[in-house]
Amino acid sequence: MADDGRQIWIGEDKIHIRGLDKAIEEIARTHSGSTDREIQDALLERLSEKNYMASCAIKEYGEAFLREFKRFLGQPCTETSRTSLRIEVLGPGCSQCNRLEQIVKQVLDEMALPASLEHIADMKEMAKYGLVRTPALVINEKVVAMGSVPPVKKIREWLTQSKRT
Repeated sequence: MADDGRQIWIGEDKIHIRGLDKAIEEIARTHSGSTDREIQDALLERLSEKNYMASCAIKEYGEAFLREFKRFLGQPCTETSRTSLRIEVLGPGCSQCNRLEQIVKQVLDEMALPASLEHIADMKEMAKYGLVRTPALVINEKVVAMGSVPPVKKIREWLTQSKRT
């Protein structure tokens, strides 16, 4: 079975990386005790074989790969700063999930906030957040609601707290 990869944030852009999960698993087995820099270099070397990486963005790719590696190991990691909010609605596309997405769009419009909004229905991607119920709302990679559609007032409060200046 071919590894078709997945998308991750690299700087301000969400980029599709082929072979990321497999490379992370292999590096985790072969590089225990390695420094962050050694892990970054190993991931860059392995992933550059299957993915185009602009030479001027290698640093951002390395930081993103290390962040994903640390997430895989359950270690704390530093998030990249983005000027906009990153919001994900997680759910299979049921009426509640779609309702949550529409409410979030409406609140973002009312607040005139720039944001990346994505509806994720892929079970594998949702599982990375440890979800047990949908719909779920994720703001800047933090699950803020799960299992119901929160009130508009609460969504507005979360967005206000999470917006980056």
